[in-house]
Amino acid sequence: MNLMDTYDIIIIGAGPAGLSTAIEAKKAGLRHLVIDKGGIVNGIQHYQRNMFFFSTPELLEIGNLPFVIATMRPTSLDCVNYYRKVAEHHKLNCHFYERVLSATQRDSVFIVKTATGAEYNARYLAAATGYYDTPSQLNVPGENLPHVTHYYNNPLPYYQQDVLIVGGKNSAVEAALDLWRHGARVTVIHRGEKLSSGVKYWILPDFENRVADGSITLHLQSEAKEFRPHCTMVETRSKRWEIPTDFAFILIGYRPDSSFLEKLGIAIDAESLAPVHDPETMETNIQNLYVAGGMVGGKYNNKVFIENGREHGKKIIAAITHTSA
Repeated sequence: MNLMDTYDIIIIGAGPAGLSTAIEAKKAGLRHLVIDKGGIVNGIQHYQRNMFFFSTPELLEIGNLPFVIATMRPTSLDCVNYYRKVAEHHKLNCHFYERVLSATQRDSVFIVKTATGAEYNARYLAAATGYYDTPSQLNVPGENLPHVTHYYNNPLPYYQQDVLIVGGKNSAVEAALDLWRHGARVTVIHRGEKLSSGVKYWILPDFENRVADGSITLHLQSEAKEFRPHCTMVETRSKRWEIPTDFAFILIGYRPDSSFLEKLGIAIDAESLAPVHDPETMETNIQNLYVAGGMVGGKYNNKVFIENGREHGKKIIAAITHTSA
């Protein structure tokens, strides 16, 4: 093995946590490479384009580059453009649309193989793979039909269509309002007795008013039992009926890709699905293998956001260079 061709650190994932880790590595004089199976901040690219973040811009900044916008809260498009500028400003070494297939350790060096047939070596490895690429499943018949999806980002194709949304959190509420405003006939079903308490406070009254005036139909304590072409079978405690459905969005949350982390050798907590790691250094049970970003919280993805996940890179590089974070 030629150590001249070995990176100091390879970072899997080009989200905010992965980019901030790369920035810290570069500041420390470490040779780095960021690899992502999609584009830059790929998860954010899948968000509803004009969705407003709950966080204000300064809480999303990385690399000491100001996040300047004209509004109080950024949209998802603002964020994609900002993180692209961050990568350009810091001249980060990123490989996009290159899926990592495996990473094995030999003689204290990680050998990373990708779907392009490339092979890279690194002394340290950091997984910052997020959780937005693995949607939670209902596990009901028809969930994989072409008109059913777990992502929503564009209302324009659904004009005068019967659209069913499954979920009661922010993504479901925002999608319902966006679709209704662009001419869709929207029905929302949620298994709970009421919507999530975490729905953004400036959005909830708008949604409730649209339900009250009949613009959007809401069925609580209701579950989708089967998706069929042009309809969905829905069940409550007392009845089962069909809802006309041209398109369906299952927006019930996302989970980390635990199977990929396990392929890397990382131990996964059975209850939380979180990778086992030292919170002070972010090192996992595998020596010199670290984790960063939202997937650190496992299925409890309301505990790690961009604003605290962006600090993980400092901990990782401090542990590698034996300095204080």
